[in-house]
Amino acid sequence: MKASNHLWNQALEAEMPPSLAKEIEAFEQEIALKKAGKLDDKVFAETRLRRGAYGQRYDNGHRHDGKQSRTLPFPSDGLTKGPHTLWDAPGMQRIKIPFGGVNAAQLETMADVAEEYSVGVAHVTTRQDFQLHYIHIEDTPALMRRLAAVGITTREACGNTVRNVTACPLAGVCHDEVFDVTPYAQALAGFLLGHPDCQNFGRKFKIAFSGCSDKPCALVRIHDLGAVAATREVDGETRRGFALYVGGGLGTVPYQAKLMEEFLPEEELLPTAQAIARVFTRLGEKRNRNAARLKFLVAKLGIDEFRRLVAEERKTLAEDPAWTAYIPGAHAHTEQPVRPPGLVQIGAESSEEYRRWLQSNVHRQRQSGYAAVTLTLPLGDITSDQLRAVARICRTYVRETARTTVEQNIVLRWVSESGLPQLHDELSALGLAEPCAGSIVDITACPGTDTCKLGIASSRGLAAELRSRLAERNGATDAIVRGLRVKISGCFNSCGQHHIADVGFYGVSRNRQGYTVPHFQVLLGGQWSNNAGSYGLAIGAVPSKRVPEVLDRITNYYLEKRTSGEDFHSFVRRIGKGEFKTLIEDLSEVLPYAAAPELFTDWGDPREFTLGDLGVGECAGEVVSPVEFQLAACEREAFEAQLHLEQSDPVRAAQTAYASMLHAAQALLEFKLGSSPEDADESVHAFRRHYYDTQVFFDPFAQGKFADYFFAAHAQRDDSPDHEQARRLVEECQLFLEAAHSCHARLLVNRT
Repeated sequence: MKASNHLWNQALEAEMPPSLAKEIEAFEQEIALKKAGKLDDKVFAETRLRRGAYGQRYDNGHRHDGKQSRTLPFPSDGLTKGPHTLWDAPGMQRIKIPFGGVNAAQLETMADVAEEYSVGVAHVTTRQDFQLHYIHIEDTPALMRRLAAVGITTREACGNTVRNVTACPLAGVCHDEVFDVTPYAQALAGFLLGHPDCQNFGRKFKIAFSGCSDKPCALVRIHDLGAVAATREVDGETRRGFALYVGGGLGTVPYQAKLMEEFLPEEELLPTAQAIARVFTRLGEKRNRNAARLKFLVAKLGIDEFRRLVAEERKTLAEDPAWTAYIPGAHAHTEQPVRPPGLVQIGAESSEEYRRWLQSNVHRQRQSGYAAVTLTLPLGDITSDQLRAVARICRTYVRETARTTVEQNIVLRWVSESGLPQLHDELSALGLAEPCAGSIVDITACPGTDTCKLGIASSRGLAAELRSRLAERNGATDAIVRGLRVKISGCFNSCGQHHIADVGFYGVSRNRQGYTVPHFQVLLGGQWSNNAGSYGLAIGAVPSKRVPEVLDRITNYYLEKRTSGEDFHSFVRRIGKGEFKTLIEDLSEVLPYAAAPELFTDWGDPREFTLGDLGVGECAGEVVSPVEFQLAACEREAFEAQLHLEQSDPVRAAQTAYASMLHAAQALLEFKLGSSPEDADESVHAFRRHYYDTQVFFDPFAQGKFADYFFAAHAQRDDSPDHEQARRLVEECQLFLEAAHSCHARLLVNRT
């Protein structure tokens, strides 16, 4: 039954908090105003984003599951004006799940709305959210009411707001934690939701909680605000608090969060977060969204000045009872099992599959006799039928203590170990017992070209292929390789968190022989441990269809050359990225189309990139443009900059990265003008005039951001950067080169 029915709405509103009912009613009125042409497009865009409603990508008028939608063909943005209005084309609905906590009734409701309003599949994200695709905008108020009736909101799931607050999925049951951060994450999420001090940010704001400093469950160092549980003895009493980090973030150029407070008392958590929000609102960038995240403000001011400003702001705040009202409950917070404790059952009759599942998917809790069990969701997807079955399992085996995870899985906590054999059988029947949690098979991937309008290459298609190949030999794979993490993004924005993987990939494209060829950049040096302790850098781009071979070579080389007990991160640091680049360099070659047509397609996409499909001809009679050779030389320079960084020479690294950007700009000038100035200042001036001011260089989504990196590098070319600043410049250099490749490809199209 559709929720647009008036009596159904009334029944739902009787069950949901009045504040949520009022918000949804207001949103419904805004939809009516927009449909009547009485609400500005930009205003409505921010309105819907703040309620979690996104536009999404369509190709050829088909959904990724092969089903046709209501109206064809689709516009490029499912929620904006065009030949078909936002009422014709579905989009994506994001749903907030603070700290990943979800109960059986919520899982059942998620199953129902996924089935009734979407395609019967829900997707778990790297921020512990759920996402539903192919949602029609007119259905969103009804969907929101269904969710609100079981305590779920979509408010501020998107937009320039405080996004979903994440936390360790093992909080409360982990052996290594200082204390359970769950109630603190829940309290801060509730306090900041809709808070007037959090409504005027220039960009989004992400928060994470971790129960310990070295385990990676929450990845606090990639967040705008990260809180790590800590204790301190004060007057003979153990006090709770947090090590507070600020200014982290991935995106195109990642920043490590800075330690702002070594120990922030628990009673100061909420007011300090409020003060940070106010400083961010007042001083953060508003006009240029490419520089509007908190990480840019912290880097600009320096952590000491930012700390001082927050302390001053904190003094101005009027006392709020909400700051400490939750703390007694936080200390008393407990979870209860539904079954008595037991011992894990491993008999002679136990299957090899069950034994492997126990090893990879079962985590023994610090509470004796209980375990946390990971349900592996391939690519983060779970069907409506599976959701309903998991809800039933939650009621049978645990007291509804389920959590989504940042690795796109679901964890059940407080499972009596004696019930593990039966639980394994039930999960196996559902297809949710693949023995690969936290392993190289358990690949994280963003939506990529399936549904994201920013996607360049098929991250989900590649992830599915790698999962399939790795799963076939999972039992035979060396344990040290099974423990590696692989993460894939469809573009440079790092939604798949490629920067913190052992081996990361992000989608790019290259123009070869008059064709556009899907590629992935290969990243090494990332660190998942120590709460995302370090970020990887690109060592080279390879055609998408060769990525499986790249991964094989890298892992085999690790097995062959590592020393006893050497982890992969240490191995990469010892061997050096130069060795790895040499190892995979031959795979970057693109053979002629007639010799290797498979390289001109992407994973999961049956279409060949032929001349007719692409609208890209052989450029003015040339098989290869000279610019391609020049840009290849610039990429070699960019890699040399990375090697200087490895050798602890940040100044030389920065100089080489800048030179690479300058030479790429000069290559484009030669392509457009026939020649380029030799003088650097003149080259920058000419590039600005012919490529920036004309917007020829602008990427459809990043606009002029990557050119801004070049201009900043030129202005600071005589500086002496530290290692972190040089690393960012190397990253920015690679992104500028990617933009140069894309710009050159667009110019070739226009010349044919």
